[in-house]
Amino acid sequence: MTVEQRSYPAVFSLQGRSALVTGAGAGIGEAVARALAAAGAAVLVTDLEEEAARAVAESIIATGGTASHAALDVRNAEQAATASRQAAELNGGTLNILVNNAGAIAPAMFPKMTAEQFEFVIGVHLVGSFTVSHAAQEFLPDDGTGRILNVTSAAGLTGTIGQVNYGSAKAGIIGLTKSLAKELARRQITVNALAPLAATAMTETVRTNEKLSAKQLARIAMGRWATPEEIAPSFVFFASDAASYITGQVLPVDGGTVV
Repeated sequence: MTVEQRSYPAVFSLQGRSALVTGAGAGIGEAVARALAAAGAAVLVTDLEEEAARAVAESIIATGGTASHAALDVRNAEQAATASRQAAELNGGTLNILVNNAGAIAPAMFPKMTAEQFEFVIGVHLVGSFTVSHAAQEFLPDDGTGRILNVTSAAGLTGTIGQVNYGSAKAGIIGLTKSLAKELARRQITVNALAPLAATAMTETVRTNEKLSAKQLARIAMGRWATPEEIAPSFVFFASDAASYITGQVLPVDGGTVV
């Protein structure tokens, strides 16, 4: 059964709501955009690669969903403001759901990691999440349907080897999530983070290296990689009324990697 074919009970319905998903041209972001649309949301699919975003949006529309697309470099405040406004226009000027998913990697062992590599990954993950959240917040409603969902990682919870930049960025996103949750609670906007682990392009190097793959699989209690489609429904939950009283939390969706 595909994500598009799943039906969602009323408490999970996102009918009448709009969403902006960053980094949604492939992988987890694409799966999340499709799942939110399947639950009824009008989704703005954004990605650094505009054609990738366009293809996902057109596919959503072809399966009966509501979607549009835009190119977005999450580090660019002007582009973030434009995308937030475009997403809000899908729902009469209101943006209900923001998913900060865009990511990038530049792996290197610490002695060989350059400042440029460190700043690049921090910029995309942490600064990008701040920049888009800052632009989107003025369009988020105060009626209890406003959601910010950030994507972190086990690397941000436990650290990692060979990616100090990535681990630092993902740990920073946890701090951003918890701080924003406290600030925006007065507006009845919830802010949560998910820490997924799935078979995507970002994990391909590990998954295709026999030695690295064996080590990683040994850390996963369930002993396998998830598909992006398995990850996506967790985002629907946090975006829906079912999670209206949950904020400032980090949910590992990783098959038991950090238990």
